[in-house]
Amino acid sequence: MRYIGAHVSASGGLEKAVERAESIGCNSLQLFSGSPRVWKRKELAEVATDKMFSLRKQYNFGPVFTHSLYLVNLASPKPELIQKSLRVLKYDMAFDSKIDGSGIVVHLGSHLGAGWEAVREQVATNIQEILDDSPEDATFLIENSAGQKGKLCSELTEIKWLFETISSPKLGWCFDTCHAHAAGLSLQTVGDEISELGLLKDLRCVHVNDSRDDFASGRDRHDNLGQGNIAEADFKHFLNLPEMAEIPLILEVPGLEGKGPDAANIEILKSYVE
Repeated sequence: MRYIGAHVSASGGLEKAVERAESIGCNSLQLFSGSPRVWKRKELAEVATDKMFSLRKQYNFGPVFTHSLYLVNLASPKPELIQKSLRVLKYDMAFDSKIDGSGIVVHLGSHLGAGWEAVREQVATNIQEILDDSPEDATFLIENSAGQKGKLCSELTEIKWLFETISSPKLGWCFDTCHAHAAGLSLQTVGDEISELGLLKDLRCVHVNDSRDDFASGRDRHDNLGQGNIAEADFKHFLNLPEMAEIPLILEVPGLEGKGPDAANIEILKSYVE
C-alpha cells in the first residue's frame, strides 16, 4: 500500500486534519504546528492528541508530517533571526514527537548572496544543535529549494554535504517535484542523481506538485497535477521508480477551487502510481 497524502489545515484540532485528509482519499498527511507566517506557537502541553490518535487508528492512517514555518533562515547573519529559527524548529521537533509524526519538513533559508560555501558550516552547526536538543524519535527533514537566488539546497550536492557533515538518525530529507523542476532537475533523470549521491536511504517524503513555471525558471509556484508544466510521463517515471515505492507522497497543490489539495488531485496522483 502506498502512502498518499496532502497538506491540510489543522484548524479546530489535530483530529480535524485527519478528517479532512481522509475525506479526500488520503492515508497520510502534512500540517503546520501553527501559523506558517508567525513565530508564536501554542504551548506544547496544550496540544491535544487523543482524538487524532484515535482517528489515525480508525482510518489506518500512515505518516504524518509537520511543515515548518516560512520565516526560518538558518543561514542568516542576524543572531536574533537565528535564535528565533532555532527556537521554533526545536518546538516543531518536540511537536513531531508528541504527535507520533514522521518528521518536520524545513526550508533552510537563504545565504542572501553570500554563497553556499560561506554559510554551510553555520547551517550545519545550527541543524546539529536542533538535533541535539530534540527528542530521540523526532526527525528533521531538509527540503530541496526551487533555484531562487540565494535559497539553500536547490542543488542536491548541498544536501549531500550536510549529510556528510552531520551524522544523525534524526536527519532526513524531502524531495519536492515542483522545486526540482524549477531548479533545472528533470524528473526523468533526478532519480539517478539521488542514487549516485547516496541520498536515497535518507529520503523520507516526496512533495508531489506540478509547476506553473517553465523548467529551470527558479520560481516556486505550485500548480494542480496535470495543469502545470511538468509532463505526466515525467511524474509517472519518477514516482514509479522501484526505490520510490515506499516513500510517502504528499500533495501541496492549490486545488481546483484554490482551497488546497482536493479529491480530484488525489485521484490524479493515484492514477500516476497505479
